[in-house]
Amino acid sequence: MRFENSGLIYRREKSMVFKADSLNNVRQHIGGEVTENRQEGQKGNTVTTELTPRQVLQSLPENATPAQQDSAIQAHFKPAREHLSTCPDTLRMPFDSIAAKDEQKPFFEESFFDRDSMFHPELSGGRYGVSGDPVPYNMRGDDLITGLLLACFILGMIAFSRSRDFIFRQAKNFFRVRRGNTTVENETTSELRFQFFLVFVTSLLLSLLAFFYVEETVSNPLILKSHYTLIAIFLALCLTYFLFKAALYSMVNLVFFDRASNVAWIKSQLFLTGMAGVLLFPAVVLLIYFNIPVQTMLIYTVTVLFLFKMLSFYKCYVTFFRNNDFKLQIFLYFCTLEIVPLLTLVGGMMMIVNNLKINY
Repeated sequence: MRFENSGLIYRREKSMVFKADSLNNVRQHIGGEVTENRQEGQKGNTVTTELTPRQVLQSLPENATPAQQDSAIQAHFKPAREHLSTCPDTLRMPFDSIAAKDEQKPFFEESFFDRDSMFHPELSGGRYGVSGDPVPYNMRGDDLITGLLLACFILGMIAFSRSRDFIFRQAKNFFRVRRGNTTVENETTSELRFQFFLVFVTSLLLSLLAFFYVEETVSNPLILKSHYTLIAIFLALCLTYFLFKAALYSMVNLVFFDRASNVAWIKSQLFLTGMAGVLLFPAVVLLIYFNIPVQTMLIYTVTVLFLFKMLSFYKCYVTFFRNNDFKLQIFLYFCTLEIVPLLTLVGGMMMIVNNLKINY
């Protein structure tokens, strides 16, 4: 058994040596043919073309094994990486080396410290000093509010120049006692638009004054992200207040009084509301741009509202209760249709502000 095993091992080693010799002979044969072709091309001054894989395989013996054919192909053809594009090749294998990127700056962008190893402008150096407190909101620098006030002033001046006679006539008729058969003058469309514009300005000014009062008295922050939202809410409340009061007056007066008295009363209310806005406009401007105390402006606003409520009370008496035997009914009428809606407006504003507070 030992002699048989040694014989098998000897035969295997002999076959392996024979295969290695045959592979070396094939490589030497292919290499010799290539060098002979190159030398002949150099002598005849002709350009020789490289052999194709088919030509290489045909030059081998017919009994060449696949391993010998593979060795011949590897000996004749050397793998080479070709880049058809001049752009940097970013699709590389992990074992490939990354080519150095040319980051040379133009001369006008070079700095004295560019070649310093400690110079890294791309890194953040942090913040110098201590961050200060944020600047609080100031309506003086608010472009939107300034634009609204300026637009109201310009449009009001233009409308006043065109409706000046109408305003003087309304002021004269306000204190005049109306007789039974007196005709009522009708306003033009432009005059009605002017009155509605003054009502809108009055609502805007009241909303701004309410916003200033909330900013001064309420210490807790609100859930609203913008100051304009609170001003818009107050503006909507003021417009709703005037519309509701006009509708309430129309329904009640049509039941108890004649149509002519009702029309005269509505006109006087439009006139009083517009003139209240004219008197409140300087207060808002002084409060925004001249730092007048809010308490002073609050007293001024309450005084203006009280004055116009007294004028409204006088006009209500002259229009409806001058010839009425039950003169004490004016207090019930005036408190129900004037004082209660005003208190409802103030209470609605306070309730909205309380609901918008952030309670910690």
